[in-house]
Amino acid sequence: MPSAQAHGIRIEYETFGSAAGRPLLLIMGLGGQMIHWDDGLCRDLADSGNYVIRYDNRDVGLSSKCEDAGVPDLMKTFEKLMRKEEVSPPYTLDDMAEDGVGLLNALGIQRAHICGMSMGGMIAQTIAIRHPSRVLSLICIYSTTGNPRLPQPKPEVIGLLATPPPREREASIGHMMRLFQILHGPGYPIDETWTYNILAESYDRCYYPQGIARQLLAILTQTNREPALASVDVPALVIHGTRDPLVSVEGGEATAKSIPGARLMVIEGMGHDLPHGGAWPRIIDAITAHVRDSSQ
Repeated sequence: MPSAQAHGIRIEYETFGSAAGRPLLLIMGLGGQMIHWDDGLCRDLADSGNYVIRYDNRDVGLSSKCEDAGVPDLMKTFEKLMRKEEVSPPYTLDDMAEDGVGLLNALGIQRAHICGMSMGGMIAQTIAIRHPSRVLSLICIYSTTGNPRLPQPKPEVIGLLATPPPREREASIGHMMRLFQILHGPGYPIDETWTYNILAESYDRCYYPQGIARQLLAILTQTNREPALASVDVPALVIHGTRDPLVSVEGGEATAKSIPGARLMVIEGMGHDLPHGGAWPRIIDAITAHVRDSSQ
């Protein structure tokens, strides 16, 4: 797969479809490698006339690792945040947004449709706020605004996220399987074979839990974007499930309320599901229609 120098770091990326198509940048969530954007999903989006770009965020997959920053003590971080003490992350969501814009620069793309899921949605919002001239439209999937007054993740989810996965391959995959089983919504059965295979591929491609910890620190220290989102002046689609235990549906509702004219698509029974099967064919159709309509 190709890589690009963007914002001073190496970004691993892959494209689907013709470069003459509508540019669609896909931004993955916490700890997820670009391969979590399912190959079939990317091909379906490309077949609809989009030039699909997926990439590894910094600190995961084959992109640059911020090793000099060390490994954060997440439990101490949680304690400091509970006491409302200042926490300085090694990098912020703003930095990660600059990585995405840097990749567009390296590819010679002036404006793109920006689609992010979970943390990727936070990054997508940040790109729309900081670089409005680079954004054709915005899609946020089970993401939130950073408003600390919104409902927080379920304790069992936080516990698993804060626990480093085991080093041994099968134990690590099993740990992540338990996480995604909890994240999955009851309305759509989890495809355990696909989930196991993508987790195994991710482990073999790059096992790097310390990077996930640093990404989580960037999320924990994010700012409240609601006031700034009022300035976003592009078509926006917000997609969220009613049974999301990590980012509550109120996060999606707040996102849609903050962006003028945003359309909210709430999916009954969906959780924080990986982009495969379940409700995702419906989500792909919604993204395709949104990008097509926003390009006219």
